[in-house]
Amino acid sequence: MGENGAGKSTLVRILTGATSPDGGTVVIGGHTVERFAPLEARRLGVVAIHQHPALFPDLSVAENLALGAEPGGVFARVDWPARRARAREALARVGADIDVDRDASSLSLPEQQLVEMARALSVRARLLILDEPTASLTPREVDRLFDLLKDLRASGVAVIYISHRLEELPRLADRVTVLRDGRTVATEAMAAVDAPSLITLMVGREVASVFPKREVAIGVPVLEVEGLSSREAGVSDISLIVGRGEIVGLAGLVGAGRTELARVLFGLAARDSGSVRVAGREIHPRSPEQAIAAGIAYLPEDRRRHGVVLDLPVSSNLTLASLALVSRHGLLDRAAERATATRLVDALSVKTASLDTPVRQLSGGNQQKVALGRWLVRTPDLLILDEPTQGVDVGAKAEIHRLVGDLAARGMGVLLISSELLEVMGMSDRILVMRHGRLVAEFNRATSDAESVMAAAFGRAPAA
Repeated sequence: MGENGAGKSTLVRILTGATSPDGGTVVIGGHTVERFAPLEARRLGVVAIHQHPALFPDLSVAENLALGAEPGGVFARVDWPARRARAREALARVGADIDVDRDASSLSLPEQQLVEMARALSVRARLLILDEPTASLTPREVDRLFDLLKDLRASGVAVIYISHRLEELPRLADRVTVLRDGRTVATEAMAAVDAPSLITLMVGREVASVFPKREVAIGVPVLEVEGLSSREAGVSDISLIVGRGEIVGLAGLVGAGRTELARVLFGLAARDSGSVRVAGREIHPRSPEQAIAAGIAYLPEDRRRHGVVLDLPVSSNLTLASLALVSRHGLLDRAAERATATRLVDALSVKTASLDTPVRQLSGGNQQKVALGRWLVRTPDLLILDEPTQGVDVGAKAEIHRLVGDLAARGMGVLLISSELLEVMGMSDRILVMRHGRLVAEFNRATSDAESVMAAAFGRAPAA
């Protein structure tokens, strides 16, 4: 168990040979692992089933199941009837009724997960690692999976089970280990802990000392969303308000729908129903250009792909969203561009050799400052921040927090999305919790606590 970013996926990558550790030892079946590589992990019987299956889409189910499970050689020939028979037998073990000649690309996500499970069994796994295996399964499929895992445990297979669903653990686990900030903080017998105590272990720190909040008077609504739904984005019946000067945090687990909601608001995904008003005006953005014109700014989650243009200089990146303000008669005014960029570099304390330095050469924190700084020229009504401090050092994180507080003080409304619960709670005036594409809870900063917010994200009522 652990919050987003606690180190669970990194641990899986180490155990499967995708990442080499810097220290420590790993012993599997009495054998100390000296060389971390996927083939070595497979030889030792370590098999991982990831949340997003890794099947070859243009191969059949039978071909996918044969990978790594059949002996080969230079002159080996494929025994197709035997291959199909083995595939049907493996699928039957996991209760999957799937045509072995279907292409993997035609399978639903639950069907892909069942094929992955069948493949793990076909290579005689000694250690089976499952990462959020029930995320897209129906209750009936979950029951079938649990029955299979119990049979595997009885046959001597060890299982590492990663899940955000606290209610699943008592049905399966003998012991539970909690990770936080890349470290083990506790290992307990499952019978000795309950959901509230696990949530407390995952959260672990006081919020106020980490993220001091700047108090800002909250004004009239700058964003009003009523009954917003989008099949494309997977969000349903969203209603929320963000006031001027207010920071509203969106909490939730990975896949809860927070980024998808931001994409709808910014015109990157189609809205099916509902209304959106910005500064009192109803808007229908069908593109980022229209959303920007309506007063919305968006700092996306993946800054290197969508937040900055890596090969452009700092000056061009900072003015990219405001070209009309640094142009004359349709031509870029270089002097105006450099003057604007100089002002922003000073205001944001961007560490760069010059305005002409490609953004690619800046640190992650300074890249994020540049991505955020371009919106300071326009002064939007609403600023949507998706993971604004992801992958930046502590010093840069504090500066970004200060900058967000300054923007709120200037009258912007801020919708803050972060997988770091402490950041959401430390920066926000109100906290909204999403789960499965819906808003499921709202908390006031003054009366909320980390355990209650986390419990809502997991779909559980907080402890009395």
